[in-house]
Amino acid sequence: MRIESVESIFVDKYLFVEIRTDNGLVGLGEGGAWGFHEATAGAVLRFKDYLLGQDPLRIEHHWQYMYRWAHFRGSAVMAAISAIDIALWDIMGKHFDAPVHALLGGKVRNKARAYYHVFGETKEELFSGIEEAKKMGFTAVGHLTPFLDSRREVPYFQTHAQKIGDAVETVEQYRKIAGPGMDLCIEIHRQMSPYEAVQLGRAIEPFYPLFMEDPVLPDNLDEMAYVADKIGIPIATGERMTSLWEFQMLLARNAVQLVRPDVCIVGGISGARKIAALAEASHVGVVPHNPLSAVSTAACLQIAATAPNFVLQEFPNDTWDVTDKRPDSDSFLIGAARHDGEGFLTISDEPGIGVSLRPDAAEKFPYRPRKIHTRLHADGSVVDQ
Repeated sequence: MRIESVESIFVDKYLFVEIRTDNGLVGLGEGGAWGFHEATAGAVLRFKDYLLGQDPLRIEHHWQYMYRWAHFRGSAVMAAISAIDIALWDIMGKHFDAPVHALLGGKVRNKARAYYHVFGETKEELFSGIEEAKKMGFTAVGHLTPFLDSRREVPYFQTHAQKIGDAVETVEQYRKIAGPGMDLCIEIHRQMSPYEAVQLGRAIEPFYPLFMEDPVLPDNLDEMAYVADKIGIPIATGERMTSLWEFQMLLARNAVQLVRPDVCIVGGISGARKIAALAEASHVGVVPHNPLSAVSTAACLQIAATAPNFVLQEFPNDTWDVTDKRPDSDSFLIGAARHDGEGFLTISDEPGIGVSLRPDAAEKFPYRPRKIHTRLHADGSVVDQ
């Protein structure tokens, strides 16, 4: 069996990679370099020169070959390696007529607990989102910011007192609406300085969030460690990291209690499972980052099924942001994971990752590239988001 074709496919705001073999197998993967899918597709095209004619089952060898050849990597290149890796695992599963999780050692759990995305331009919309998640049976809600999902064209201004006071009041209200038993995953989106994050973290401890996500920018791991050391809420971070070695440095500083690898930029299933194992050695949990399609979800669930330290799976709804809706997964994919009505996602036992692309997906949902558009402070400077 040999690789016969490698193709990037743009659908709506997603980038998929299909790899076909000479005996008719098709593997599907997804790249997650937010805003840079064109660059990722360019990297896939470069790697195609190497992959054509290769044995698709030598997954680790191909991973090492692409990674070590690509001296200047970053998110766009790692997204290409990730999409290719996921597609190759999909092919391997189909070749052996087994789900990928069986090839990774078998399931340690039969279903994966998930948290549901909540969006809102107003507090009322966020509050109703929590109520909706409860009615649907979810036991955790996330993407739950205390700062609102305001439109990027609206200038931002709050005093320190307003920012902290309003955020604390909002999280308190989240807890009242969610009730005592639902987990709150508080999303900061890197919008705070270290001192602000410490002050807010301490103030919302009485409402016992499951975690505080990305409280500060990820560039300085020592500052993330500073925040983690000063508050009693677990820190969840890692969605922008692209390698095992970045996570090792994060873990070495005790800067994280829940790692958030994105299977579509950390090197695919191969990269994510190594990060999960690395975290396991430090008794750190895994909450895979997953803002993308059901292909990403399916790949994440292979990790959820096999990692003993898996905690929770991010499960996006039908919203890109407060102004933009996603197409329904079933309209362009076959086999999307389902919520069981009790807070868990089904883990497919179909061969491969269990998801395939509908033939008319790209035609039905033409590519919509992300605009270069970010929010500004009232004084004209850039807001971190």
